[in-house]
Amino acid sequence: MSDREPDPAAAPVASADGGVAPGVRQYEPAPGVGRLLIWVLLFVLAAVAVVLGGVYFT
Repeated sequence: MSDREPDPAAAPVASADGGVAPGVRQYEPAPGVGRLLIWVLLFVLAAVAVVLGGVYFT
């Protein structure tokens, strides 16, 4: 019918073998709660280090 490219944002199309059809964009899964907590703690630690460094050097 049409020779347009398939929409990359379209839902994945399952192939006959149970996989996903080639050329369909797949995204990695969302990070787990543990990994998110690690990033938050790292950010808080960096913020505390900046504040303590500012207090120490003033």
